[in-house]
Amino acid sequence: MDQVVIGGGDSKPMDEGVGSATSGATSGATSSTSGPSRGGEGGPTKPAAAAKRKSSEAAKRKSSTGVKRKSGTPAATKPKKARKKARFGAGPGYTVQEGEDMLLLISNTGHQDHLAWRPLKKKKKMTTAAKKKTTSSGKGKLKTHAQRKKKKPAAAKPGVNLGAPTLRERSNGVAEESPLRAPKDLDHRWGQSLPEEVLVSIFQMIVVQDGAIPFLCRVSRVCRLWNTAAASPGLWRSVSMGFCWITPSKTQTPRTEEKIKNTIGWLASDRFSQLKEFTLNHWKKNVDYAVKVVSQSCPQLASLNLSYCTGVTGQAFLSLAENSPSLQSINMQYSEYQVEGLAQLLKTNGGKIRKFLFTHGSRNDMLLAALSRGCCPDLEFLEINWNVQKGGFCELPIHIQALQHGCPKLKTFRLLNVVLGRKTIRNAEVSALGFPQLEELCMATSSSCPTSDRDLLDLLLASPKLRVLDLRGCFYISAPGLAALPCEELECLFWGQYFNSKCNSWPPPARKDLHKLTEKWSRSLRELDLANQLFSEEDLELALGHLARAPDAGTLRSLNLSGTRISAPALRLIIQQSTALSYLNVTSCRNLPRGQKRVHRGHEEISQLLVALQ
Repeated sequence: MDQVVIGGGDSKPMDEGVGSATSGATSGATSSTSGPSRGGEGGPTKPAAAAKRKSSEAAKRKSSTGVKRKSGTPAATKPKKARKKARFGAGPGYTVQEGEDMLLLISNTGHQDHLAWRPLKKKKKMTTAAKKKTTSSGKGKLKTHAQRKKKKPAAAKPGVNLGAPTLRERSNGVAEESPLRAPKDLDHRWGQSLPEEVLVSIFQMIVVQDGAIPFLCRVSRVCRLWNTAAASPGLWRSVSMGFCWITPSKTQTPRTEEKIKNTIGWLASDRFSQLKEFTLNHWKKNVDYAVKVVSQSCPQLASLNLSYCTGVTGQAFLSLAENSPSLQSINMQYSEYQVEGLAQLLKTNGGKIRKFLFTHGSRNDMLLAALSRGCCPDLEFLEINWNVQKGGFCELPIHIQALQHGCPKLKTFRLLNVVLGRKTIRNAEVSALGFPQLEELCMATSSSCPTSDRDLLDLLLASPKLRVLDLRGCFYISAPGLAALPCEELECLFWGQYFNSKCNSWPPPARKDLHKLTEKWSRSLRELDLANQLFSEEDLELALGHLARAPDAGTLRSLNLSGTRISAPALRLIIQQSTALSYLNVTSCRNLPRGQKRVHRGHEEISQLLVALQ
């Protein structure tokens, strides 16, 4: 049979072949049709059947050879080839766990082959025709949001082994155990099985660093065990509450105030049974209510700190006097309060007060009078400061001899931007009393103050135990006046001048005889601050020579020579002998080489400075 080509440029062979086959089939069909009419037989004749077989075989050959068809002829269906399934090898026979400094490989040979990791099968995408067909037939309806949100269980990743067996579902629907991931119901078991004493110890370390509030309030909402551990009374011994629920600049609504009161009341009754230190910072309202509730519910209250608070009335102090017999420390710095109520508290409960801090104001004379009359005979710590934002310093109208008589056990006396008034009393016996137990005196100011050697001697007339002396800003204190003090074991002397440009017009006193100080305290000095002191180069070299040649020269740890005339040889000598020196400030020292006039911290930097000076 001739080859048939469809869709080519020449169509004559095709027409001849088709025409011959058609003519044969037509003649056969005619003869077969005419046969029965003449002979009366019902079946087709043999030539007609043979022509029919030939035409069917020709059609099969055309479809099998992939011959292109014309637009009018029906298409022959091609059988689809079955896709070969991808064969994946078995997963890794080990599990990788990350340690502190190494990777651990754990063999999985004990498990069966069906526990090995297998990759997830890719989902087949439906074509547009198939989507239309399923939508029109009604069998495939659109999934709802809840149905789409359901996720299949994620396959376990190789290398992740949490140690606890889990259940996973195989392709045949049978559940099996897998060691590759822990079950969800065991994820939080470590928190439930942890002993309560261990949790309390962990919470205690965090409370010491960050405070009880809001940490304990937050962890108590984790679970019942954590709630029980956070309710331990030992964790609530020191509580500090700052800005309460709202921004300070905004006003509190009645609903917010009610919520604040309810919270404070619940804390005081259920958590503050062993409270000893209570602090309120920047509270503008409800201060009275908080102090009353805490004083009534906390009989062990020993320290009260109300800083930057307003609206403290006499009712709060009265409640403290009635319900807080163990109160020993009161801090009222930068707060607005009723002075009469606080003075009355000092009179009634002043015998147990050990620590008192307040900011000096126009009406604080009643507090100073109460201290001078001996209302707090066991007072050990007294700090009086001045608001620097108001500028300069203030003068404290108090008889220093009367204060020495009223507070004979005072150990720490701090006057920050406050200058003692130059007033004395006639009783010579009281003036000779002094502060025999005083260990720290601070008279630092941010600007130059007129404190003289005589004022300093009146304060430290009988203070042989003095260890810390802070005279920063005391411009008229001289070296001979310091050498005349009765203390023999001074450890820290801060005598730097940190003043503004307005103080430069004051006539500076003669700066000399610094060696008398270093010779007297060479064995005990650990920190020395001489910033911006106008001593000569020879005087500084002589003074530092006494420190370097002292038998206990290794005790010096901090030295501030900023803005002085120290020379390189004198500095090299003190560095070589002071083996414990860890802080050295030589900024703005003109006699030193460039690149070294800075702050040196640590033994390594100080050793590098020594090499540079040589």
